[in-house]
Amino acid sequence: MPRPKIAFVASPVPLAQSALQALAAKHGDVPQPEADVIVALGGDGFMLQTLHATQGLDVPVYGMNRGTVGFLMNEYHADDLQVRLDEAEEEVINPLAMTALCVDGAMHEALAINEVSLLRAGPQAAKLRITVDGRLRMNELVCDGALVATPAGSTAYNYSAHGPILPIGSDVLALTAMSAFRPRRWRGALLPKKAVVRFDVIDPGKRPVMADADGKSVRDVVSVEIHSEPAVRHRILFDPGHGLEERLIREQFA
Repeated sequence: MPRPKIAFVASPVPLAQSALQALAAKHGDVPQPEADVIVALGGDGFMLQTLHATQGLDVPVYGMNRGTVGFLMNEYHADDLQVRLDEAEEEVINPLAMTALCVDGAMHEALAINEVSLLRAGPQAAKLRITVDGRLRMNELVCDGALVATPAGSTAYNYSAHGPILPIGSDVLALTAMSAFRPRRWRGALLPKKAVVRFDVIDPGKRPVMADADGKSVRDVVSVEIHSEPAVRHRILFDPGHGLEERLIREQFA
């Protein structure tokens, strides 16, 4: 069986760069369009960057942790990469698509693998109106912010905001509020993956709000629409027994 052609990418931190040099010298390093697999060396933030950057290639990405948390990464070992790639299990995830309309009339689009979040951008709490699939569900949410998270991103910002951890195969999205003031202590909702969520900002001049999709920020939004994008597939490789489903379950018993 021929060995897969590998393209290596690494975050700029010295730990990741030294790993890149060692692994590329041992296994070779082909251009990404010629690769059978992309090996990403860094942390979760770099993994998200890599997935976004390579989404048009339809090539699986195998991450090894040279960062901090590494939820989307495998453990780093320099000696057995070929064997691990041969035995790796693939998870396919779809990102969220965000369409944000700003006060000046500009429209911005972005994809988010983890979550799309709305955050107050001034001293006063945000006021948001929430519509799901064209039906008004909450006339006014007063909060520091709100987010919609995928199962893959449910242990990230969503979890720190006390949102639920979602199993990978659940076809569910989490809508989670941050520091909800009214309705008091509202914790959010679970929505079908196919749901279309719309946030309208009430009084954006007095209570400005920004939107963020995996670190891509848009300021002074007046409305944000979010839905899962099945046309985009991110293929992630994990060592056997250490895939996203197992990690999500393990996280709940930590």
